[in-house]
Amino acid sequence: MRSVGQRRTTTAAVLLTAVALVAAGCGGGPDGDGDGAGAQDAPGADALANASGVTKVTFWHGMKGANGEAVDKLVKAFNTKNSGKIEVQAVYQGDYDDTITKYKTSVQQGNTPSVVQIYDIGSRFMIDSKQTVPIYKFAERDSYSLTDIEPNIANYYSIDGKMNSMPFNTSMPLLYINKEAFTKAGLDPNKPPASLDEIMEASKKLTIKQGGKTVQYGFNAAIYGWFVEQLIAQSGTTYCDNENGRKDLATKVQFDEDPGVKVATWYQQMIKLGYMPNTGKKTDDAQAVFKSGTSAMHLESTGSLRGYLEAAKGKFTLATAPFPKLSSTDTGGPIIGGASLWVNGSGHSDAEKRAAWEFVKFAATPEQQATWHTGTGYFPINSKALDLPEDKAWVAQYPQFTTAITQLHNTKPSTPSAGCILGVMPQARKAAEDGLEKAVLGTDPKQAMTDAAKAIQPEIEKYNSTVKK
Repeated sequence: MRSVGQRRTTTAAVLLTAVALVAAGCGGGPDGDGDGAGAQDAPGADALANASGVTKVTFWHGMKGANGEAVDKLVKAFNTKNSGKIEVQAVYQGDYDDTITKYKTSVQQGNTPSVVQIYDIGSRFMIDSKQTVPIYKFAERDSYSLTDIEPNIANYYSIDGKMNSMPFNTSMPLLYINKEAFTKAGLDPNKPPASLDEIMEASKKLTIKQGGKTVQYGFNAAIYGWFVEQLIAQSGTTYCDNENGRKDLATKVQFDEDPGVKVATWYQQMIKLGYMPNTGKKTDDAQAVFKSGTSAMHLESTGSLRGYLEAAKGKFTLATAPFPKLSSTDTGGPIIGGASLWVNGSGHSDAEKRAAWEFVKFAATPEQQATWHTGTGYFPINSKALDLPEDKAWVAQYPQFTTAITQLHNTKPSTPSAGCILGVMPQARKAAEDGLEKAVLGTDPKQAMTDAAKAIQPEIEKYNSTVKK
């Protein structure tokens, strides 16, 4: 998931920048051995202990609003604890796309930040750039255990069991429900639809028309590529080849195969039947429909839950349910979203790299993750955070968050649920959205998704040609 307002994918210009950076020798080929984040050494504690004065750490991030305030709180707590030794400066860079674009520019200029927050689908580029020190190298040097990181979260950011970056803000998709709308339609909100077919069936009862005008839709969601990825993972199949790009570089997307076509077909049918409005690709527009109470069900991320609770006050009672499966017989699970922290190596002193690692470790502690969870709504990436009184009280106050936690724990780590890592994943997501939109507007779903997959193929091949050995 992309944090609210952070979802539009990068342009062709950004793709060219990425290709140029990798081709220019930000690194060699990604051999899938976990060393892709760079052959950088992880300095020991002595590097910082022997440093004179205060070691400065620059932290680039893409969090704003309440999330940005939570970042500032985290940084302040770290600086207070390490006063006189380490000082972290958090610098907001804009949304996720802005952040990775500015990061790529900083690589070209040889002036990267000490730590950078990069969204999940930017992971392949970060690995291929070979600019960073893989987190597992620090962990191995310090005998630091990464076992407290939630398995499904660690699964996404690891290759061959080796973690390249530290998870930071993590989310999963949910089905949001207007409880009063369900009750009025004779449906039980405590027994929500569990598959796309069940959503369609419930939507028939939930859609209300007055004077030929729809005053309540049964369901709504943006035309959003992340949902395509989720439903394909739920089906137990992979979004791209070569085991979702984890065995070797992915050479093609697979959303034009049966699961992806079923998603496009379902979107087309829901809108044709009048059960769902076509709000387009803008997630803000889709969110506005649900917040206004004119849609009974809605797909969104856990990262939107706090805002939805506020929006629902005085209008309706909000409930959450697990993200639906493509088919009731599916055995897969959803993919985590969000972003992770990367420690830059090239151009940084050992003391700075070590100080950056100390900050990353601090951000992952149970105490800080509990504060982060309650302050933002994102998952605590450290499983021990859920046992702290602060976090337990939060979940008790807002039981809607329990759904996401349960869904995370019920998802068995697998290759499909690890998600696809692709050098042009942002562009692939946009291509899937283009295919979905064409299907909604009347193109045969199979043809729409096939054309979309063909459209992204040259970009995949161009990117891969720059990183092949």
